[in-house]
Amino acid sequence: MDTLVQIAQLVLMLSILVILHEFGHYITAKMFKVRVEKFYLFMDAGFALFKKKIGETEWGIGWLPIGGYVKLSGMIDESMDTEQMKSEPKPWEFRSKPAWQRLIIMMGGIIVNILLAWFIYTVVYATYGKKYVATEMVQRDGLAFGETGLNVGFKNGDKIVSVDDKYQERFDRMILDVLLGDDIKIQRDGKVMDLKLTDENKKEILDKEGRDFMNPMVNATVVDSFPKQSFAADAGLMIGDTIVGVNGKPLMYRAQVSEQAFKNKGGSITLDIKRNGAPLQIKTKVDKEEGTIGVFHNIVGNPEYTVTEHYNFFTAIPKAMEESYFLLVYNVKQFKLILRPSTGAYKHVKSVVGIASNMPTTWNWEFFWKFTALFSIGLAFMNVLPIPGLDGGHALFTIAEMVTGKKLSDKAASVVQTVGMVILLSLMVLTFGKDIYDIIAKKFF
Repeated sequence: MDTLVQIAQLVLMLSILVILHEFGHYITAKMFKVRVEKFYLFMDAGFALFKKKIGETEWGIGWLPIGGYVKLSGMIDESMDTEQMKSEPKPWEFRSKPAWQRLIIMMGGIIVNILLAWFIYTVVYATYGKKYVATEMVQRDGLAFGETGLNVGFKNGDKIVSVDDKYQERFDRMILDVLLGDDIKIQRDGKVMDLKLTDENKKEILDKEGRDFMNPMVNATVVDSFPKQSFAADAGLMIGDTIVGVNGKPLMYRAQVSEQAFKNKGGSITLDIKRNGAPLQIKTKVDKEEGTIGVFHNIVGNPEYTVTEHYNFFTAIPKAMEESYFLLVYNVKQFKLILRPSTGAYKHVKSVVGIASNMPTTWNWEFFWKFTALFSIGLAFMNVLPIPGLDGGHALFTIAEMVTGKKLSDKAASVVQTVGMVILLSLMVLTFGKDIYDIIAKKFF
């Protein structure tokens, strides 16, 4: 049942994003009187689950949930249909339109994704408020670091003053800033000093502890939930238990549990807990591949870590715009990190399979809409990349045509599109394969 909830959330989210993204292409094509032959949610490779022709457009649902498409007359796209390109251009075809109109059609989906995220955040902020963990409150008494953080140069008690000369008020983003930034300023023993993280340092953090490498000083954490496969739950740990120590040492930081688990891959660790005020010890196995015990736990200590800012619909609009902009910036920064092999960040890229496996097992509309907005910005960024086969690839050649006055030949466009599709499909196979293997390995080995 838990898995079904995860799948349902993912399918609904993808359906919303794909339909609206493709609608961006559809509506702009209609604006410029380009014929839309097909509009599909998901890919119909070989066959469709549903299809119906209404007017000049065939509407359908494919069986492969990896995207969707609109097929425009007179355009070489994902369908790789080049037969129509052999005849003279017709007035209703994409190729017969001016370059500026074709560019708007190509960018239509990206624009809709950005507007969608903006709208969702506006409604979420007006309904639930803008919630975040405040950096100032988290590091009031200084930060605690796991073994990896200490190895790369941090010390317990450090405070982050700025990253690339900017102070980040949100703790979750401050952690990302540290991993993505270059110039880190810390306060140690009342003095401000510089700390440089090499790509090798970042690789060590990402491989061993990830975002858990930096935490507030705490002496306990509360068990919040478990993933579907959990050694800790099998050993008797329960939701609501308070973890106060691990392997005979009192808890000083949240990452201490994951740090000890990672050190004991394939072995076991002992948790000191309190249940209804009574002390207990629980010995749990550790996953031999990832070095995890399968537990999600929240920070216990200062109850004021989380800040909630309240807005009405109109005051939420600029805040939602600001959030959408920052997410685009973070997508750029993360992409730059992925492109640096020495950081090992590329190994942590997930497909929709990996994303689904990490989604919550209970339905939460606030989380769902926030995640949909986040994913919408990610989809916009991915599509704007100048890679053949993506909207950005089409847009790049159209912009080049507008600048040079020379149009890419149909034959060259077909070759470029084929190369782009091969690259994209290869990347999809790699990421899907990695995530599927991880799930199988966790379950059976």
